[in-house]
Amino acid sequence: MKTVEIIGYKRANLGKAESKRLRAEGYVPCVLYGGKEQVHFYAPNILFREVLYTAEAHFVELNIEGEKTRAVIQDAQFHPVSEAILHADFLQLFPGKIIKMDIPIHLVGRGQAPGVQQGGKFVHKLRKLTVKALPDNMPEHIDVDVSKLGLGKSVKVSAITPDNFEILNSPIITVATVEVPRALKGVEGAEEEGEETEGAEEATEEATEAES
Repeated sequence: MKTVEIIGYKRANLGKAESKRLRAEGYVPCVLYGGKEQVHFYAPNILFREVLYTAEAHFVELNIEGEKTRAVIQDAQFHPVSEAILHADFLQLFPGKIIKMDIPIHLVGRGQAPGVQQGGKFVHKLRKLTVKALPDNMPEHIDVDVSKLGLGKSVKVSAITPDNFEILNSPIITVATVEVPRALKGVEGAEEEGEETEGAEEATEEATEAES
């Protein structure tokens, strides 16, 4: 997994007023935990782009006033309207210590799915998987093959084979599905109704012939 450097500065003052001031100046209030003590710091907003706005998971090398620490982002809070980063929590990494991360899902063969070619609506329902593993075994993303999905079919978490990591999501959760559009449902319904009517007419004819 790739590593992104984030340069930070220790916070002398804590509190809502100070956090608000930092955000107004283009910084993100942060906390690093997992070590001997928590470290409160702030970092430039722009440095989070490669970590939070990407289709890959990343490790982070925190450089807080010259002191470097290997970490991962465990939580990030965003403004409900502007989606600006309000706060970030980092977890310090240690060799041989298992961690949990949310890993992006990459869908493979989406355009090849038979259900899509037949007019179905493809829906990507689960964007990330919660994974537990040693840092060296943590994947940047997880590929899920959807190339064989037909109309009304779906692929669930249970179809994913872990590779040196453990998936914590429920196996029955749907990752992606091909929904049948209303237009196609109407056609299918009409065809089924036509088949039922035709069958009933044939039965009536047979009964009439038998009586005669």
